[in-house]
Amino acid sequence: GFSRIGLVPDSGGTWTLQRLVGRARAMGLAMLSNRISAEQAEQWGMIWQAVDDDKLMDEAMAIASHLATQPTSGLGLTKRAINAAGGSSLEAQLELERELQSIAGRSADYREGVAAFLEKRTPNFKGE
Repeated sequence: GFSRIGLVPDSGGTWTLQRLVGRARAMGLAMLSNRISAEQAEQWGMIWQAVDDDKLMDEAMAIASHLATQPTSGLGLTKRAINAAGGSSLEAQLELERELQSIAGRSADYREGVAAFLEKRTPNFKGE
């Protein structure tokens, strides 16, 4: 870690880490440069999911296959909202969500999703 060579974590690391794991854990990780396991990173909320090495490619492909069948335009807007949330006030975040929901609600994928739901069929999203 940075502390082992006399440097400070950079590239927003101090800002991000504290928000992910809390001040005490961030301080410990930054000051002690201890390594943590993938399982510990998952428990602390630093990563979404830890996967065994031998299952990594299968899991990645399963997730990619699933995402490819979803309304990718809506997923992109969701990603944008979540990425913005860490630096936004609740008021600003609600405004962004309103704006993004308005965009999503005019999409072909939204219309397809609603139609598929009403017709009790699997939707065929096109990312539009």
